[in-house]
Amino acid sequence: MMQAAAIAGKGSILAASELQSHHGRGSAGLGAFPGWSSGLNNVQIPKDGFCCGSLRFGSSVNLGVEMARWRTGVEGIFRSREKPRWVRIQASSGDLEDAPDEKLQVKSSGTVLPYVGVACLGAILFGYHLGVVNGALEYLSRDLGITENAVLQGWVVSSLLAGATVGSFAGGALADKFGRTRTFQLDAIPLVVGAFLSATSQSVRTMLIGRLLAGIGIGISSAIVPLYISEISPTEIRGALGSVNQLFICIGILAALVAGLPLAGNPLWWRTMFGIAIVPSVLMALGMAISPESPRWLFQQGKLSQAETAIRKLFGKEKVAEVMNDLKAGGQGSTESDASWFDLFSKRYRTVVSVGAALFLFQQLAGINAVVYYSTSVFRSAGIASDVAASALVGASNVFGTAIASSLMDRQGRKSLLITSFTGMVLAPYSGILAVLGTVLYVLSFSLGAGPVPALLLPEIFASRIRARAVALSLGMHWISNFVIGLYFLSVVNKFGISRVYLGFAAVCSLAVLYISRNVVETKGRSLEEIERALTPAS
Repeated sequence: MMQAAAIAGKGSILAASELQSHHGRGSAGLGAFPGWSSGLNNVQIPKDGFCCGSLRFGSSVNLGVEMARWRTGVEGIFRSREKPRWVRIQASSGDLEDAPDEKLQVKSSGTVLPYVGVACLGAILFGYHLGVVNGALEYLSRDLGITENAVLQGWVVSSLLAGATVGSFAGGALADKFGRTRTFQLDAIPLVVGAFLSATSQSVRTMLIGRLLAGIGIGISSAIVPLYISEISPTEIRGALGSVNQLFICIGILAALVAGLPLAGNPLWWRTMFGIAIVPSVLMALGMAISPESPRWLFQQGKLSQAETAIRKLFGKEKVAEVMNDLKAGGQGSTESDASWFDLFSKRYRTVVSVGAALFLFQQLAGINAVVYYSTSVFRSAGIASDVAASALVGASNVFGTAIASSLMDRQGRKSLLITSFTGMVLAPYSGILAVLGTVLYVLSFSLGAGPVPALLLPEIFASRIRARAVALSLGMHWISNFVIGLYFLSVVNKFGISRVYLGFAAVCSLAVLYISRNVVETKGRSLEEIERALTPAS
């Protein structure tokens, strides 16, 4: 995200297998595809549990934020170091320049954590809708009369991805027009209606409509959750709070697993599983009614007094003048009109927009879907027959890596974590006696950077004028590539063999390291306005 999740759509890989077989269903968080094993007589458990192999997610979230505080030497959650900071920033010319941060920042008396928590309800819903169909598919197929129709079962899984693609593009436009908090409230409509239709469906057509609407909802969430968090988070812990998004996606997938436990004793429980999603959707809408709007969006709209009120609520009255000065210096009060979709491809913005799209393409083409999909077979070949053990091992690697990434995000920086992540994915052995170790190393490496960083970095590098639409475009590319890869992956494996495919993944990871080294800038310790001034040339 976001974290996540890095982050990918439900059943992309296994949607393709659903069209070919009744076996092998899977789900994925953002940028990952935990596989799930099913059986008529067993409660379905995730076989690799990339996002949620551990039950201790609450402690992981707290660990990430707390370690970020400790490692940056922050006594209070909003206290910054008072000495000038020097960070390497890439200017629009492509050269790196040293830029001192000479501002003396005072301790903030405000807090953003409750509002980040409300926003992360969208991330929970993201994960829940991705995972809920896994346990329920077998039972809803019986009720809806599609047990023998693998194609329709595949569409029940994949319709969510189609909706998410539409929603991710719509989310940017809505966020620009109505604001971030109002878009969250509007997002609750397809989430609630989609969950209700899925829970009460008496035909496969109604189920598909419900899944499509829920997909639109999580597509919008995938765009606005990281956007809102980045815009309301203080600079010194923006990385830690942004990466927590992916952990909440994992919590949503875990919640879907737990919600499916009663299915063995009550085959009709699948309807309740879909209906449960209505509750966090309503809570998100209500929570956003009392959450402050993004000060950056308000300032861009010329609503200066409302921006000051939001800053006071988020950071405390002593930070109002400082943040307002940052916004003015960043040119966010300019008379430029809101950017159109075509502006994203203009000479002024196309370079930075291409970086965002490329990061998500590398994330998907690096092979996380395949590695997680085949992890159970790898473990079984090494004598680990238990799907639960495989799930715990892979899931624990992800949670551990994500927690470490959260603590390092504001210390080591986004770029260094991305390079370390893709390098580790290249070096992971995919076959032979080291295959189990290689799978764990790969997932751990992915969770350190390739998974959480793209969704965090994008809102940071995009100028305020294009931020919402550019994030939406990048995530749209993510969903599209996710769907295409999932559709053709098994065919490619059958034609070329898994070993050659894995070599291709290693080559992609190597290219990613080179691309990131040359094109991605470091954003740690810089306000969004400072980053914008460095990266965006004047019109």
